[in-house]
Amino acid sequence: MSESPPDSKPIFLTPGHNAGDLVESPKWKLLQETPGLVEVDAHLPEHLLNPRNQLFGGFHGTYVDMISLYTARTLFTEQNQFKWSSTVNMRIDYFAPVLGPRFLLKGEVINDGRTTCLVATTFTDYEGNKLVYAITTLKKGQ
Repeated sequence: MSESPPDSKPIFLTPGHNAGDLVESPKWKLLQETPGLVEVDAHLPEHLLNPRNQLFGGFHGTYVDMISLYTARTLFTEQNQFKWSSTVNMRIDYFAPVLGPRFLLKGEVINDGRTTCLVATTFTDYEGNKLVYAITTLKKGQ
Protein backbone atom coordinates (compact mmCIF):
# COMPACT_ATOMS: atom_id res chain seq x y z
CA MET A 1 0.00 0.00 0.00
CA SER A 2 1.52 3.31 -0.99
CA GLU A 3 -0.88 5.77 0.62
CA SER A 4 -1.99 6.33 4.19
CA PRO A 5 -5.66 6.33 5.06
CA PRO A 6 -7.07 9.84 4.51
CA ASP A 7 -8.58 10.07 8.01
CA SER A 8 -5.31 9.45 9.85
CA LYS A 9 -3.47 12.27 11.62
CA PRO A 10 0.24 13.13 11.83
CA ILE A 11 2.38 11.29 14.35
CA PHE A 12 3.64 12.80 17.59
CA LEU A 13 7.01 14.30 16.67
CA THR A 14 7.61 17.47 14.79
CA PRO A 15 10.85 18.07 12.85
CA GLY A 16 13.88 18.78 15.02
CA HIS A 17 14.21 15.50 16.97
CA ASN A 18 17.35 13.69 15.72
CA ALA A 19 15.96 10.15 15.83
CA GLY A 20 12.58 11.29 14.53
CA ASP A 21 14.17 13.15 11.65
CA LEU A 22 16.26 10.09 10.74
CA VAL A 23 13.17 7.89 10.32
CA GLU A 24 11.09 10.85 9.04
CA SER A 25 8.48 10.34 11.77
CA PRO A 26 6.61 13.58 11.00
CA LYS A 27 5.45 11.79 7.82
CA TRP A 28 4.02 8.83 9.76
CA LYS A 29 0.28 8.56 10.29
CA LEU A 30 -1.26 7.75 13.64
CA LEU A 31 -4.01 5.20 13.01
CA GLN A 32 -5.03 4.42 16.59
CA GLU A 33 -4.18 5.75 20.02
CA THR A 34 -5.76 4.53 23.25
CA PRO A 35 -4.20 4.23 26.70
CA GLY A 36 -1.46 1.63 26.33
CA LEU A 37 -1.90 1.07 22.59
CA VAL A 38 -0.62 2.86 19.48
CA GLU A 39 -0.84 1.88 15.80
CA VAL A 40 1.12 3.77 13.16
CA ASP A 41 1.40 3.70 9.37
CA ALA A 42 5.08 4.36 8.58
CA HIS A 43 7.05 4.68 5.37
CA LEU A 44 10.53 3.36 4.66
CA PRO A 45 12.94 6.19 3.77
CA GLU A 46 15.45 5.37 1.05
CA HIS A 47 18.44 6.40 3.19
CA LEU A 48 17.64 3.58 5.68
CA LEU A 49 17.81 0.77 3.10
CA ASN A 50 20.46 -1.94 2.99
CA PRO A 51 21.88 -3.17 -0.37
CA ARG A 52 18.85 -5.52 -0.73
CA ASN A 53 16.39 -2.57 -0.45
CA GLN A 54 15.25 -3.66 3.02
CA LEU A 55 15.27 -1.73 6.28
CA PHE A 56 18.88 -1.96 7.49
CA GLY A 57 18.95 -4.00 10.72
CA GLY A 58 20.62 -1.32 12.79
CA PHE A 59 17.73 1.08 12.33
CA HIS A 60 14.99 -1.18 13.69
CA GLY A 61 15.89 -0.09 17.22
CA THR A 62 15.21 3.56 16.39
CA TYR A 63 11.67 2.71 15.30
CA VAL A 64 11.19 0.49 18.37
CA ASP A 65 12.43 3.16 20.76
CA MET A 66 10.21 5.85 19.26
CA ILE A 67 7.07 3.68 19.30
CA SER A 68 7.83 2.47 22.85
CA LEU A 69 8.17 6.01 24.17
CA TYR A 70 5.02 7.18 22.43
CA THR A 71 3.04 4.18 23.65
CA ALA A 72 4.16 4.74 27.25
CA ARG A 73 3.12 8.39 27.02
CA THR A 74 -0.47 7.34 26.27
CA LEU A 75 -0.83 6.17 29.87
CA PHE A 76 -0.37 9.64 31.29
CA THR A 77 -2.72 12.58 31.68
CA GLU A 78 -1.78 16.20 32.20
CA GLN A 79 -2.11 15.72 35.98
CA ASN A 80 0.17 12.67 35.87
CA GLN A 81 2.56 13.84 33.16
CA PHE A 82 5.19 11.62 31.54
CA LYS A 83 8.27 13.83 31.85
CA TRP A 84 11.08 11.56 30.66
CA SER A 85 12.22 7.97 30.41
CA SER A 86 15.32 5.97 29.65
CA THR A 87 15.46 2.79 27.63
CA VAL A 88 17.11 0.24 29.90
CA ASN A 89 16.60 -2.87 27.79
CA MET A 90 15.50 -3.74 24.27
CA ARG A 91 15.23 -7.13 22.58
CA ILE A 92 14.43 -7.36 18.88
CA ASP A 93 13.43 -10.54 17.01
CA TYR A 94 13.61 -10.42 13.22
CA PHE A 95 11.18 -12.69 11.35
CA ALA A 96 11.20 -11.22 7.83
CA PRO A 97 12.66 -8.17 6.10
CA VAL A 98 10.88 -4.83 6.35
CA LEU A 99 10.21 -3.65 2.80
CA GLY A 100 8.70 -0.39 1.60
CA PRO A 101 7.11 1.68 0.68
CA ARG A 102 4.93 1.44 3.84
CA PHE A 103 4.54 -0.83 6.86
CA LEU A 104 2.63 -0.85 10.15
CA LEU A 105 3.96 -0.39 13.68
CA LYS A 106 2.01 -1.34 16.79
CA GLY A 107 3.05 -0.50 20.34
CA GLU A 108 1.36 -2.09 23.33
CA VAL A 109 2.07 -1.65 27.03
CA ILE A 110 2.57 -5.10 28.52
CA ASN A 111 3.22 -3.99 32.09
CA ASP A 112 3.09 -0.55 33.70
CA GLY A 113 5.07 -0.76 36.92
CA ARG A 114 5.96 1.85 39.50
CA THR A 115 9.39 2.67 38.02
CA THR A 116 9.43 0.81 34.70
CA CYS A 117 7.15 0.20 31.76
CA LEU A 118 7.37 -2.85 29.46
CA VAL A 119 6.27 -2.20 25.86
CA ALA A 120 5.91 -4.61 22.92
CA THR A 121 6.42 -3.29 19.40
CA THR A 122 5.37 -5.22 16.30
CA PHE A 123 6.21 -4.44 12.66
CA THR A 124 3.79 -5.90 10.10
CA ASP A 125 3.27 -5.51 6.39
CA TYR A 126 -0.08 -4.67 4.82
CA GLU A 127 -0.81 -8.37 4.23
CA GLY A 128 -0.71 -8.95 8.00
CA ASN A 129 2.67 -10.71 8.08
CA LYS A 130 4.61 -10.18 11.32
CA LEU A 131 8.07 -8.91 10.36
CA VAL A 132 9.69 -7.84 13.64
CA TYR A 133 8.78 -8.17 17.32
CA ALA A 134 10.50 -6.24 20.09
CA ILE A 135 10.21 -5.83 23.86
CA THR A 136 11.46 -2.63 25.50
CA THR A 137 11.85 -1.80 29.17
CA LEU A 138 11.63 1.92 29.93
CA LYS A 139 12.65 3.48 33.25
CA LYS A 140 10.08 6.13 34.10
CA GLY A 141 11.03 9.53 35.46
CA GLN A 142 8.84 11.97 37.28
